Amino acid sequence: MPEVATILLAAGLGTRFGSEPKMLALFDGRPLVRHAAEAALAARPRPVVVVLGAHADAVRAALAGLDLTVVENPDFRAGLSTSLRAGLAALPQSCEAAVVVLGDMPRIGEAHIDRLADAFAGSSKAVAAVVPVQDGRRGNPVLLNLRRLAPDIARLTGDRGAGPLLKDRSDILEIPGDAATALDIDTPDALTAAGGA
Repeated sequence: MPEVATILLAAGLGTRFGSEPKMLALFDGRPLVRHAAEAALAARPRPVVVVLGAHADAVRAALAGLDLTVVENPDFRAGLSTSLRAGLAALPQSCEAAVVVLGDMPRIGEAHIDRLADAFAGSSKAVAAVVPVQDGRRGNPVLLNLRRLAPDIARLTGDRGAGPLLKDRSDILEIPGDAATALDIDTPDALTAAGGA
């Protein structure tokens, strides 16, 4: 099996969520970020690196007791790209790929993460990324082939993840997604609609 890690992005300000830290909003009685971290730890890819930024101390407390590598992104206000780069910088050089998990996707489970890693392992590593697709739309998490994408990721700026890098590439492996890969929580109304607090 190729060496695949997981990066959990939990550094954002979550401005659309309001004044309360989005990562700490409760879903089924647990903070959103804890759901994501537990799913990542239940899956096979290692290490699991979590990137903190906004509300770092409170988010760290919500993750207490979990076997995570914690990285703080001092530039989190400059956007998602800085957190992605911070997470990648914390990975061992031997990592061939990373599954990027967003902290506001509470229905993602270990199977979603392992499915991406399995698809990459079976792809002869000729793909730049493995992406779930539901109803014709790409979702998350995604697996990024670091051997192919690291230089491009290093040049990302602003509040963008790897999506712009993948948009027009022909070497993306799309796999079936589901409702969980399309659900992220950006507002209190979205949390309520998804069955959260």
